[in-house]
Amino acid sequence: MPNATPTLRLEGVAKSFGPVAALRSGTLIVQPGSIHALVGENGAGKSTLVKIVGGVHRRDAGVVELDGEPVDFHGPAEAKAAGVAVIHQEPASFPDLTVAENIFLGREPLGRFRRIDRRAMREGVRELFRNLGVDLDPDRPAEGLSIADQQIVEIAKAISLDARLLVMDEPTAALSAVEVRRLFAVARGLRDAGHAVVFISHRLDEVADLCDTVTVMRDGEHVSTDAVADVTPDQLVRRMVGREVAELYPKVPSTPGEVVLQVEGLESTGTFHDVSFEVRAGEIVGLAGLVGAGRSEIARAVFGVDRYDAGRVVVGGRNLRQGDPAAAIAAGLALVPEDRRLQGLVTESSVARNVSAVSRRRLARLGILLPDAEARLARDWSGRLEVKAGALDAVTTTMSGGNQQKVVLAKWLATGPKVLIVDEPTRGIDVGTKAEVHRLLSTLAAEGLAVLMISSELPEVLGMADRVLVVREGRIAAELSRAEATPEAVMRAATPGASESESAA
Repeated sequence: MPNATPTLRLEGVAKSFGPVAALRSGTLIVQPGSIHALVGENGAGKSTLVKIVGGVHRRDAGVVELDGEPVDFHGPAEAKAAGVAVIHQEPASFPDLTVAENIFLGREPLGRFRRIDRRAMREGVRELFRNLGVDLDPDRPAEGLSIADQQIVEIAKAISLDARLLVMDEPTAALSAVEVRRLFAVARGLRDAGHAVVFISHRLDEVADLCDTVTVMRDGEHVSTDAVADVTPDQLVRRMVGREVAELYPKVPSTPGEVVLQVEGLESTGTFHDVSFEVRAGEIVGLAGLVGAGRSEIARAVFGVDRYDAGRVVVGGRNLRQGDPAAAIAAGLALVPEDRRLQGLVTESSVARNVSAVSRRRLARLGILLPDAEARLARDWSGRLEVKAGALDAVTTTMSGGNQQKVVLAKWLATGPKVLIVDEPTRGIDVGTKAEVHRLLSTLAAEGLAVLMISSELPEVLGMADRVLVVREGRIAAELSRAEATPEAVMRAATPGASESESAA
């Protein structure tokens, strides 16, 4: 529909917060019946642009039009009333209400005597789900819903509000492959029904698979807009980072040394079974497998967060007491968890407080934390990891995802570990910062650190690991050398139903 009035048009939109220009020249034109990708590094201005569209922020300059009419939203409620819906990565539902109650909250259909007509409400929700092609129970409590199902609930709510523009902000970051396919089917259905969809993602393979058009932003400015079919992933990367990213998976040559971590016969009923492996100094061992295979659970048990029923963990030749993270830290283990915001950071605390969090005992004298020692430690590791923060007292919740991940890494590297366990080290961070994290892990391994890396991104595993352990249904299904670890070999080993001969192939 090249001649149609755009559903959304932004031209030269600017927004500053004090002296910081978060958005210099935001330009985005989204046509009805299309899926438009918005890509760029963390800090490129995407979030600020979306918040202006969603009514959270008001622009300082520029033009914003919805269906050809100028708009200047004074709050999210105005944006919603105008037909704009923002679907966040982790939606906030009311857990004590049902799915139907969440969708129709505040505008429930009324029957006789102005009482809520629950039957009509349930049927309305069923019709919404039928149109979206999903099967969810309207009477199910929202508590316990997966993130994928919560997103579907938010999309259904948006459609019930006659939303013309849906903005999906990193919707796939925490989803399994099956959930991603379902979400993509829903997004395509929305497009085919005439809705305009803005899709924000760091995953360029998803952009190529799903989207019609792609806009690149860098440093708060519009860089380019192209049909997805007319641009390559390499071209997008160059535009996003403003430089050549010659190697997304840099490998520094290293020679594995002695065994630092031994896991023998680890067993947790219903979770993982007879798990045994070794990690040597100076090597990166990748833990691959499908979502739900038990990879993170194994890592948590090794570190002592979760208990196990049988087996042992040996660090530096000494048995590690299970269920005791403090003992694991003392032995030289470090764990960068999968969810940096909930498990890795105190988001309302400063960079310095977060970096020093695990090291405070040795920074204290007579039980009193020495501020100068804390500042030195934080300054040292923040500098080495090139954390971009205005000051060490900056609150981490204000930082980009990539810089938050660097703060978590700094916190654990400051302990001087022998073994670093990293779970999804680059989830939700931009391509430029991914390369920096990969380079850091490779350099640390070359310096003698043992690294156990869990990742759902197969290219990351194949690009970084010296050996790959494939987990399938709670068991180590295959151990592959770097040369043997092809995408086909890993997927054969990871997929239930593959034969032993296939897995070993």
